[in-house]
Formats: sequence, C-alpha cells, structure tokens
Amino acid sequence: MKNILAAAAATFLLVTSTGCSGFLDEDLKSSLAPDNTYTSSYGFEVGVTGLYGWARSEFNTWGDATTSQGQACPYESFQVGTDIVYAGHGDGSLVPFENLSYTPSTTFVTSYWNWGYGLIASSNEILEYSEGDVSWDKPTDKAYYQAVARFFRAYAYRYLVYLYGDVPYVDKIEKNFRIDFTRTPKTEVLGKMIEDLQFAIANLPEDPDKVEVGQLTKWAAQHMLSEVYLMAGKYAEAEAAAKAVIDCGYFNLMTSRFGADKDQQGDPFSDMFKEYNQNRTSGNKESIWVMQLEYNTTGGGGEYEDWTKRAWVPKYYNEDGFVLADTLGGRGLAQIVPFKWWIESSDFFAATDIRNSEYNIKRNWYYNDVTSDKYGKKADFTDDTWSKLTLFPAVTKFFYGKADNLSYGGNNKDRMKFRLAETYLLLAEARLMQNNAQGAAEAINVIRKRANAPEITASQATIDFLLDERIRELVGEELRRFTLVRTGKLVERVKKYNPYSSTMDEHNTLWPIPQTIIDSNTGAEFPQNPGY
Repeated sequence: MKNILAAAAATFLLVTSTGCSGFLDEDLKSSLAPDNTYTSSYGFEVGVTGLYGWARSEFNTWGDATTSQGQACPYESFQVGTDIVYAGHGDGSLVPFENLSYTPSTTFVTSYWNWGYGLIASSNEILEYSEGDVSWDKPTDKAYYQAVARFFRAYAYRYLVYLYGDVPYVDKIEKNFRIDFTRTPKTEVLGKMIEDLQFAIANLPEDPDKVEVGQLTKWAAQHMLSEVYLMAGKYAEAEAAAKAVIDCGYFNLMTSRFGADKDQQGDPFSDMFKEYNQNRTSGNKESIWVMQLEYNTTGGGGEYEDWTKRAWVPKYYNEDGFVLADTLGGRGLAQIVPFKWWIESSDFFAATDIRNSEYNIKRNWYYNDVTSDKYGKKADFTDDTWSKLTLFPAVTKFFYGKADNLSYGGNNKDRMKFRLAETYLLLAEARLMQNNAQGAAEAINVIRKRANAPEITASQATIDFLLDERIRELVGEELRRFTLVRTGKLVERVKKYNPYSSTMDEHNTLWPIPQTIIDSNTGAEFPQNPGY
C-alpha cells in the first residue's frame, strides 16, 4: 500500500519538486502497483483503504515518512493564532503560526500542501483506473469506489482552499513532467468539490449500520457538502444539505449514558470521548464519520499518529505531588493552553451546562503521588502553575493514557470527524446567513438542550454567539481557523481575544503558497498570496 500511495503522489509535480524519478523508476510489478492492483473489486478495496490511511495522516507527526507532517501537532496549527488557545511551552512547530512568522518555507505550510495533493493524486488514480477493464464483483462497485475517491478528493481540496485560496485543480493523473500549473479560482474549485460530493451522496451507502466501522456513508458527504456550500456562499443549499442529515433518521444527539464506563461518573457528552465510544458499535448514534486510530490495532494509529493529547494536556507530572497517570490524561506537553477569556469566564458557560462539568473540563486536580504528604489534597491553580504549564483547567476530550506505558505519546482513540452536533451548527450558520435568526436559534437550542443550557432567543442568535457555541461544543475537534475564515471573523476575533497574534491582518486569512512550488513551476506564472 505504501508503494501505491508513493507512486500516486509522485505522479503530481506539485507534491514535490525533487526525487520524482526515483519513485517513477521503481519496479513495483513484483508487489502492488496500479496496473496489477486495479483489476478487480478487491484491488479497488485495497486502494480506497489507502485513501482512508492517507486522510488520517493529517494528524501524523514524525511517523510514516510517506505522509508525515514532519513536526509535532500539525492539527494544532489550526488552533493557535485563533481565539481559543495560545502556544504553551513554545513548541517550534506551533509558535510561527501564533506570532505570524510563518513563511512559504515553514514546515506545515509545505506539508499540508503535499498532504492535500498526495490525497488528490491517489484519488485521481483510482478514478482513472476504474474506467479501465476491471472485473467488478457487483454492478454497483464501480460507482461506489468512484464515490469514495471523489469524497476524498473534495476532502483534500477543502483544506487546500481554506489554507491557500486559489489552487490548481487537478482531476487526472499527470503522466508527464509539468512545470506549467496555474492557480484555479477558488469559486471554480468549490464548484468541482460540490460536484464530487453530490456524486458521493448518490453512490455511497445509506445505512450506517450496514457498513464497516469507519466506512463512509452518503451522510458524511452530505454533512461536508453543507460546509462547502457555506464556503461557496450558497446558504439555502447549505441549509438543505444540513437538514437532510438531521432528518435522515439514522443519527441523534446522545442524551443518555452509553458505552465504556457508562456506569462510572460522567455524562452523555463526556461518554462520546471515552476510548472505544466513538463508533456506532458502542451505541454512539451521534457520529457521522469516525477516523479509525484505535490503539494497538491493525490499521489503527501509532505513537506518532495523533499528538492532540500532548497538545491539550497539562504537564501536571512536573508539579510536586503528582505522578504520571492515565486517568489524568497521560503525558501531555501543554503545547497549547486555553485562553482564560472563555475557559475561566464566569458567564461563558451556563451554570447547568454539562459541557463545563468536571468530566469535560477538569478544574479539580488532586495530588496523586502516594509517597507525597500532599496525596489526596486538592491542588490550586496559581499564576505559577499556569506559567509553568503544570496546572490549569483542561479540556478532557483528549485525555488519553495507557497504564502499561504512561509515557506513551500517542492519542489513539478513534476520532469523530463529523458528528451531528456540528451539523446543527452548520444549519444555524446557514440560517443566520439568510437573516433567519429565529431558525438559527432553533438549531442552536437543540444543542443547548442536550447540554442542559438555557435556550436562546432569536435576538441572541448572532454569528458571534454561534462561534462561542462552537467553542462550547466543538473546541479542539473543529478546525478553528477554518471556521473563523469561513465566517469572515478571523481577524476581528483574534484582535479581540488573542494578544499573541495581535498583528494579524487580512492577508493572514490565507497561508502562503509553498516556495518550492513557485520555484519549480517555471513554465507559467504562479503568483504568491498577497503579503508574503
């Protein structure tokens, strides 16, 4: 599979400007190569499994060299430089995105471009070979595998358009060496993404209980289509797409305890983030699409797959009276720290809101070193513990540890990429953009009712309230940068809430084009984004 993915990525010049000949000259015939793999339904199943793996590597740090992002906490580069967190211990991978010193050569600026176009190249390969002489097991197989490939192509362009704006749209395998790519207007790329997702909706399975765990259904494509319509300014269509998911009958917000530890202390919201509770097989009917990262499982995640735990969990074990514990989140590094404006505000969460319960934001820390005279006593937050990154209120969604390996760095819980709560918030956004505040309030109130928070009125339903509600519901899950860019609120909210990124201006709504791409594309003009 690695050979398939490497070969697919190498077909597209924009993935890398050097080393292509080594990939292209490699003799893959003795193992897996496109020509001897994409001949049957089984071969295409192997291929789309590779797409799932490539997509999952958006979290990868220093793991698989084929798809690694190359530094710590790539996903958190979309959280710093926003309104929710700051770079805690000064990790070099994140600081440039906080102090806005990133350049066209910064690692994530380049690696997310490579990741996106690698996924696109692999998707295009499947689409092209599916039109050849294939022995399909079922008449519907061709359309199904094309639907998966087109979903992932749209998924990759979602990142590229958010991050870079106008980007080359490529829908076929580039067999010849090219140095003349041009930037396709964002509106045109969004139109192609919509076409891909509409095809996926028509040809992916409908019933989420009749597919393998983690497998796509039409509802994942429908959910993403709602967001893409919002990106494209098609608000009525975004509303209809979100409503289709909400009304399909397959999903519901979790309002009762379920899954692992359901008999332990907690609530339905915290249950969703317990290990093994992300998939429908656990009883979780809120998940629409779940990336499979399960620990010590074939096809799951490894120690370098997802470092979100390390980003969000304090370094409590450096505080006298504490030792590492899986129940305290494992070995976090506090690479990001929540801003006090929301996590310590007395009125950001309603008093009854379960999303602010001890099970979801840990505010009470007790010394756990049995050899210490502090054992069992409550530890207080102080300016010192905040500055040392040892103790502060911590979001528990990403708590993760293994009792047999307390220093383990990974965060190998399966990860909910799309869940129904966000679909309601996309619906609210679509209604707000159509000046339907009452309808937006109704959608938001479905979420707040589950959270046991007071319902809001139409007069309270604003974009800023919605963005606050997305923090309460989706903090750490959503790509916060993407949300703020889509709603046109990035600069305004950063200037209001983030003193570390206060020099931000409109040019920062896009990342720069990687310099290697501009330097290698000598056959056509390939302009840099303004301000870089």
